[in-house]
Amino acid sequence: MKYAIVLAAVAAAFALTACERPVVVTPAPTVVAVPGPAGPAGATGATGQAGSAAMKGDTGATGATGGTGATGTTGATGNTGATGAEGSTGKPGETVVIVPARR
Repeated sequence: MKYAIVLAAVAAAFALTACERPVVVTPAPTVVAVPGPAGPAGATGATGQAGSAAMKGDTGATGATGGTGATGTTGATGNTGATGAEGSTGKPGETVVIVPARR
């Protein structure tokens, strides 16, 4: 039993050391040049010449006005409809039932 534990520890040590370890590459430090004090300012440049005004183009001609269309003819008048027949008068003793309209 005691040999089994020692054997397992040795096997674990070999297994862990056999793994490939990545190589860490450290980049070289970047050298930054520090500028010295600023020099005097240069002379101001001359002002540019003003541009000339643009020329305006001619106005275009006005188009002619179109003519008015002719008036259409009036349609003919329709015929008068026929007159309905006159209803008969009520007879004494008849009952009239009025049904109200639904909403």
